[in-house]
Amino acid sequence: MPFAALPRRARLGFGRAWILHKKLIVRGVAGAIVLVAAAGLMAEQDKVAAGVTALYSLAQGQFARAGFGINSINISGQTLTSEATILKALDIGSATSTLNFDADAALKRIDAIPSVQSANIRKVYPSGLAVSIVEKQPMARWRIGDKTWLVDESGSPIVADDGSFRSLPLVVGEGAAADAMVMIRSLDRYPQITEDLAALSRIGERRWDLIFYSGLRVQLPENGVAQALAQLDSYETDHQLLERDVDVIDMRVPGMLSLKLGDLATKAWADFKKKNKHVSKGGDAEYETAAERAAEKKPQ
Repeated sequence: MPFAALPRRARLGFGRAWILHKKLIVRGVAGAIVLVAAAGLMAEQDKVAAGVTALYSLAQGQFARAGFGINSINISGQTLTSEATILKALDIGSATSTLNFDADAALKRIDAIPSVQSANIRKVYPSGLAVSIVEKQPMARWRIGDKTWLVDESGSPIVADDGSFRSLPLVVGEGAAADAMVMIRSLDRYPQITEDLAALSRIGERRWDLIFYSGLRVQLPENGVAQALAQLDSYETDHQLLERDVDVIDMRVPGMLSLKLGDLATKAWADFKKKNKHVSKGGDAEYETAAERAAEKKPQ
């Protein structure tokens, strides 16, 4: 509607508003114009972005079809890590080419694999990749519950044990992996102790038991482990203690040692005490109670 066609009162009111609020009205109209223009521009930008994305996807597919599509991957250096795990980390699709493949992002994914120490990815043009892997070194086997893991120097799990590393020391129990290397290195000084050693068992995350294939268990102290191992090695050298019929060697109290004999040793000790109970050093009968004499006369 033209301004002149407005009622006189409306024209007067607008005139007063224009005089009083001229700057504010101008700013408001300008702002409205800017908003309308921005909205139109954003709509056009969305269309442009969609077009660019479509062109990019088309270009990548064309690169792949033009002979740059990755169809050859050479993986080397891995024994613990499966090829399937590495291929998953590479994340190569049907439209992936050597031109658009993000090697840095793939390298980060491979480095995150627990068994991988480091890796290198090289593009082999026009359509290949060369992936070299350096794996972490398994230092021990860790059994927790019904699962056995290979662990590295720090005690971190690498991969599940498939039975290929039976020569590695076996540690058992909660917290055993984290403290394993200190104990394993301490035992390396005593080959005659480790010769028949089956496992190291972590007890209460505080101390260790040595478990031997014979069934013998040596209970080590919480503190003073080095001294206890030296003492045990000395007993083995002088008395072949680890070959005796003993079920438990208790060394939990530093400076003290107690034994729990096996069945044969227990019977032999009982027979020895019985035979020597009534014979003095000179061969004379010692004092016996009537009850003891009666018990001995009973038929066996």
